[in-house]
Amino acid sequence: MLELIGNNALSAFRARRLLKKIKHTVADVIGISAEFVHFADVTQALSDDELSKLKQLLSYGPKSAAVEHRGQRILVIPRANTLSPWSSKATDIAQHCGLSQVSRLERGVAYYLQGELSEQQVDQVAELLHDRMTERVLLSGQAVDDMFVHAEPGVLQSVDLLGGGKQALVEANKAMGLALSDDEIDYLADNFNALARNPNDIELMMFAQANSEHCRHKIFNADWTIDGEQQNETLFGMIKNTAKHSPKGIISKYSDNAAVAEGSDADVMIRDPKSRHYQFIEEHVPYLMKVETHNHPTAISPYAGAATGSGGEIRDEGATGRGSRTKAGLTGFSVSNLNIPGFAQPWENSIGKPDRIASALDIMLEGPLGGAAFNNEFGRPNLCGYFRTFEQSAVGANNNKAHGYHKPIMLAGGVGSVRPMHALKQKIAPGSPIIVLGGPAMLIGLGGGAASSQTSSEGSEELDFASVQRENPEMQRRCQEVIEACNAMANNTPIISIHDVGAGGLSNAVPEIIHDCDLGGRFELRDILCADSSLSPMQIWCNESQERYVIALHADRLQEFKQLCERERCLYAHIGEATAEQQLVLNDRLYNNQPIDLPMSLLFGKPPKMERQVAHVVAKVAPYQADVFDLKQAAYDVLRYPAVADKSFLIHIGDRSVTGLVARDQMVGPWQIPVADVAVTASGFNHYTGEAMAIGERTPLALIDGPTSGRMAIGEALSNLAAASIKGLDQVCLSANWMAACGEPGEDANLFDTVRAVGMELCPALGLAIPVGKDSMSMKTSWLDNAKEKTVSSPLSLIITAFSPVNDVRKTLTPQLHTSIDSSLILIDIAAGKNRMGGSVLAQTRQMMGEDVPDLDDAALFKAFFDSIQQLNEAGQLLAYHDRSDGGLWATVSEMAFAGRCGISIDIKGELLASLFNEELGAVIQVADKHQASVLELFKNAGLEECVAVIGSVNQTQRIVVQHRGQVVLDESRADLQQAWSETSYQLQALRDNEHCAKQEFDRIRDNLDTGLFSSLSFDPEKNNVVDLIASNVRPKVAILREQGVNGHIEMAAAFYKAGFESVDVHMSELMSGQKDLSDFVGLAACGGFSYGDVLGAGEGWAKSILFNQHARKTFSDFFTRPDTFGLGVCNGCQMLSNLRELIPGAQSWPRFVRNESEQFEARVAMVEIQASPSILLTGMEGSQLPVAVAHGEGRTEYPNDQIEGHIALRYIDHQGEVSEQFPFNPNGSEQGVTGLTTDDGRFTIMMPHPERCFRAVQNSWYPDEWGEDGAWMRMFRNAREWVG
Repeated sequence: MLELIGNNALSAFRARRLLKKIKHTVADVIGISAEFVHFADVTQALSDDELSKLKQLLSYGPKSAAVEHRGQRILVIPRANTLSPWSSKATDIAQHCGLSQVSRLERGVAYYLQGELSEQQVDQVAELLHDRMTERVLLSGQAVDDMFVHAEPGVLQSVDLLGGGKQALVEANKAMGLALSDDEIDYLADNFNALARNPNDIELMMFAQANSEHCRHKIFNADWTIDGEQQNETLFGMIKNTAKHSPKGIISKYSDNAAVAEGSDADVMIRDPKSRHYQFIEEHVPYLMKVETHNHPTAISPYAGAATGSGGEIRDEGATGRGSRTKAGLTGFSVSNLNIPGFAQPWENSIGKPDRIASALDIMLEGPLGGAAFNNEFGRPNLCGYFRTFEQSAVGANNNKAHGYHKPIMLAGGVGSVRPMHALKQKIAPGSPIIVLGGPAMLIGLGGGAASSQTSSEGSEELDFASVQRENPEMQRRCQEVIEACNAMANNTPIISIHDVGAGGLSNAVPEIIHDCDLGGRFELRDILCADSSLSPMQIWCNESQERYVIALHADRLQEFKQLCERERCLYAHIGEATAEQQLVLNDRLYNNQPIDLPMSLLFGKPPKMERQVAHVVAKVAPYQADVFDLKQAAYDVLRYPAVADKSFLIHIGDRSVTGLVARDQMVGPWQIPVADVAVTASGFNHYTGEAMAIGERTPLALIDGPTSGRMAIGEALSNLAAASIKGLDQVCLSANWMAACGEPGEDANLFDTVRAVGMELCPALGLAIPVGKDSMSMKTSWLDNAKEKTVSSPLSLIITAFSPVNDVRKTLTPQLHTSIDSSLILIDIAAGKNRMGGSVLAQTRQMMGEDVPDLDDAALFKAFFDSIQQLNEAGQLLAYHDRSDGGLWATVSEMAFAGRCGISIDIKGELLASLFNEELGAVIQVADKHQASVLELFKNAGLEECVAVIGSVNQTQRIVVQHRGQVVLDESRADLQQAWSETSYQLQALRDNEHCAKQEFDRIRDNLDTGLFSSLSFDPEKNNVVDLIASNVRPKVAILREQGVNGHIEMAAAFYKAGFESVDVHMSELMSGQKDLSDFVGLAACGGFSYGDVLGAGEGWAKSILFNQHARKTFSDFFTRPDTFGLGVCNGCQMLSNLRELIPGAQSWPRFVRNESEQFEARVAMVEIQASPSILLTGMEGSQLPVAVAHGEGRTEYPNDQIEGHIALRYIDHQGEVSEQFPFNPNGSEQGVTGLTTDDGRFTIMMPHPERCFRAVQNSWYPDEWGEDGAWMRMFRNAREWVG
């Protein structure tokens, strides 16, 4: 084993922050430094040249001084017998570079602590420096001698049921964390006694996962008796009632990984399966919808829990039908109070928490990063979400019981698309090969289905940690590319059926895919890919290693499928076949036995049905008292409350432009304020139809009235969705995610009542179906604190996501107010003045609730509201729209003013506090004065006359003024209010990222002279300078380069295709093997993404795999030196090409691109100025100043000699048009704003921003009204076509 020292692992600000954190626990630590340490397992000694090559590979990241080895050393390395995602990708790079003797690379971090420390203190610090789920610690003197040791495989265990009777199963249930009920234990005892044999551990674990609450939804399928009265319906039956009454457009429901509904006709871009040319095919595009939760794992390990929550939901979408694709995601969080140090809030109190779960603050610092990182690396834009904090002591519980989210809600969902011929799974035939596609088995996520079905802290701590999975999004991207290749074959796809691997691992996925077709199967355990030699049969079969799918293939297509996997470098294993005999047999050739030999009927049989006998309990809540509030203080407190406040810290970390199909993200207007009501994607690159999704949740209301909270969640989701251009409510489908602390007094009855209100009453009245959803029935945390039992249980929590096809994505309404036209603000109050204050944010700011709650009282009136908004939008009579929800009218109009960076004046006629802060359903619209009369007439004709009032106007004063019956009662500056609204986000951003950057962004809010994004062009974007060339039907070939982890290739291909090129998919695996070269191409596009997960530096691993590979180096060198070629490198492709500067003529002065100054992934819309340069792509665009999408974590330039050189093509500028180094105008901190460069002859240009995601006007988060179909960046791609001629 080789051990090689790497670069500094901590930037200066990260070291300062880590030291501060450590000093809270061990004050005697006076300094800390860290460096990466690399370990190489080699099959034979490396030559000097090979060792030099390996050292070059392992030299990456920003330049830094060597770390002084002073103080106590703490080495953090991966857990024994595990393979980290970093290892798999770094090893791939080494082997692609010809280092075949390197069988594996691993990485650790060596920390050096300064200070006089005892052994106990060192141990305390070590606890803070590692994640015990994935890592271990070695102290000074302890050798790394087992990093690459291949341990002996674990053995099959059995439970002595025949000798020990039922008690043996009871003891195994506890020891293994199976969470089996008494009825299930009896069922297993009876069945194995009938088989006259003992059950194996693998069979028990498989049964426990397949029959867990997580997988079987036993509570939702239970029989109910409430207050002694037998109920006629199950919960699931009442949900299904919605689709029974409103089946319109639903293609698939309740039977697949996601629901599928009819969408729009569109041009779908696919890669021809033989030629690899990208092409458009017009067909109907059904859309799919799915929303999951990942609550328990996020409570235990926030980053990994949220990351695998997002990853698992993406797999659900990809495994829908016979293979689909996700388009856009959503993420949401509910947690208890944040308790930010130094930022105490009046609503915050706490009864404590158990040590084994993360705090709300840690969840919100780490969890969103995990969810965002997976979406980013996979290549899915995250376009909407929610964030709620709630924690209140229970009335009369002596501070031993509270309502809150110690067990958080982590919501992950999205919208996708499926080709019409793939929307439904087909029947598997006996003999069909069963394939596991994706990563190897590892000892992670064991028993997750059962663990997530229990109260937090009910199981053992070790089992809690064992149940959390780890993520590898780059591997999942590879799997998705294999699925995409099959999808491109249309009716000829080799895939019969596909299932994602989630809870229970293969022990759930493999039996399910064959059980769905009334088949059995015979499988070989040792054919399953495994990265840990120590695993037992049970661990191999039941672990929940991520990024895997189980696929049934047509038997004659097996070899073809393997070739697709090899092209994508995607791991796969053919593990067996489906059989006509309904017996599940798993063979183990290593031990020559059969760990599983069960009738399928035993695994999927019918243990006794759950029966719930429950009773109603009268709610006890703190009353609402209006007389305690000061208006000004209330206004500021409500804006600071996290459910209302700015959520930028959650949004900027997530890519919102990847795919090039995003039409409406969260950020609104020239100042990019995160207040959008709805997320919208386009159906394709040539159409304006699309899909919309929006979230609604009003969970605190459930403490007062559960059914009301359910109705309000639906009302809020639909009020948000109303901002999109939709034909009507009959086009809408809902996802319902149900969370409850079942078993707590009154909670089960509350759940039943709420499901009935939603499924049997409201949804049928509105004509809505709920074809998809999820339940999590263990939302309680219990622990002992000084021998006292404490409990925190969540309110009944229904999270609704509304989905719909969109008529015209250009007509999406936003909350941005417009000051250029005389206008009025109109309030639509669907409750017609009821002004009920129960559960309002205002009440929560003083730890109250109240008893009189807002409600959706009249379904017909609500439908009239929704339809009226659609009619007015279609007629072009609405300038702005924003729904009323948390924070009431005050939050609504304030956010609209922030989005318009303007002033407003409103006049309240009714009771002041109740009118301003009630959270009844409704909306505020901005209407031009010339349309006011006709708008009011339309509402009157719709029966809404009593619900509508003109409340104010818009102005340019940048002050928000509230009058009460003509008297000014509140007059505050926009800047003061917006800073209050943004302060929570700023505090969290400053704790998580570089606080200097966070402060710059926060201070920018006060600048009343900031005019926002703008466009000043030196050319006409509507002029097509290659119209004649396109008409000639001669399409020069552009290589759309893909390496594993690249995810921006489709939008790049679309941009070049629309400019008149033939876009061709070229995978690096083909160039490295010599199967292909670049001789047939005139253009090359290196796309955005995360090649190799950026493990050896952003784009550096990709570049070095070219430089050190004989075939690749030659074909790239030949291409670069040909005079008739050009190239574009964007984002990850920019980083890669910059590291190929030695091969590219005239690129010797190019910099490297390293970690952003904020040390965070930054997804922004930035202003750039196109510089005068030789770039053939930017000809005629010089001097233009325009917005562009930015999404990267490593975009800061670093020059070899610290001197800015070369031909600069793009610079970041501020909103006054000046070159900027200030954050966030310059999102990465590059000196002099440099973000694009070109070569001496201009043939090759690199840039960090993403013009390929902005070539249509509608792709831009903001664009000027005068732009038509084409965005300004389309000119760049047309310039390339013009240059080729």
